[in-house]
Amino acid sequence: MNENFTIQLFEGKKIRIVWDAGEEKYYFAVADIVQVLTESADVKQYIKKIRARDLELNSKWGTICTPIEMLAPDGKRHKTNAADMEGIFRIIQSIPSKMSGTVPAFTNQRTSLFLQTFSPKHGAA
Repeated sequence: MNENFTIQLFEGKKIRIVWDAGEEKYYFAVADIVQVLTESADVKQYIKKIRARDLELNSKWGTICTPIEMLAPDGKRHKTNAADMEGIFRIIQSIPSKMSGTVPAFTNQRTSLFLQTFSPKHGAA
């Protein structure tokens, strides 16, 4: 994988992104996206919970997420679950609302902004 690493700010929070020149697409750190969209205090547990609730997502997790080396907060490169835009969108669909079981309004607004910010049409990263 021919990679270019970058960190983009989205609402003041860092999102790690890798460009795969061979596949010609971006991969986003799943934990970073979930953190930004949910403001969860424990992102790893939040991801475990959405996977437990959404069995289809869980069964396809290995297809949706690819372990990619990214820069960690300690400055070292570590394998991190990452997904392309299609995978990120699928994960976002599994973020529940306490009221209706759908994406909450604030998450929906952030998701729309995220998708606008990082869509290939708008020159992501």
